[in-house]
Amino acid sequence: MSPVYVSQHPLVKHKLTLLRNVETEHKKFRELIRELAMLLGYEATADLKLRECSVQTPLATAPGYHLQEAVGLVPILRAGLGMVEGIHEMIPGAQVWHLGIYRDEKTLRPVSYYNKLPVEPTVQVCLVLDPMLATGGSAAAAVQVLKEWGVSRIKFVGLIAAPEGIETLSSAHPDLPIHLAAVDDHLNERGFIVPGLGDAGDRQFGTG
Repeated sequence: MSPVYVSQHPLVKHKLTLLRNVETEHKKFRELIRELAMLLGYEATADLKLRECSVQTPLATAPGYHLQEAVGLVPILRAGLGMVEGIHEMIPGAQVWHLGIYRDEKTLRPVSYYNKLPVEPTVQVCLVLDPMLATGGSAAAAVQVLKEWGVSRIKFVGLIAAPEGIETLSSAHPDLPIHLAAVDDHLNERGFIVPGLGDAGDRQFGTG
């Protein structure tokens, strides 16, 4: 079973409540996605490896640290795009790779349509970004692509998950840490998380 980390940070709880509100308009929704991604990304990267170094201050030499691992951000198109900016602000040196995977509305199965990863992995750690972990199929497919690419460590960072999505992702990848803002009640017959927040892509980009 994958380790699942649900943030208990007060700011995460507050911002997620605003995000869920049906009255929250597109601009504010995008801002909240960015802010929540930054907070969750902070927690998800707490175990990044460091190497010791020293730095010259105006007064003396001080001990310090540099990141030892290169980080890749992998948003699942299109809803995952909104999470990139917040984490990229924290880790400006992170590489961004896009995977296009959508859920077939009839079968609820993932369909891959875009992959521009280079032949060899260029990072040691990948954060798979998708606001909603619903059926879990797209996330599981994305993680499988990255494993086959050869990435050493992979984590999933999302906002809201359904128990069904966690089960699917955990069953496919029991070694994968899952970082979330909340775990909701269930999926409805259309594969939407309840209570959830609706379609994260439509609400970000004003297409609903």
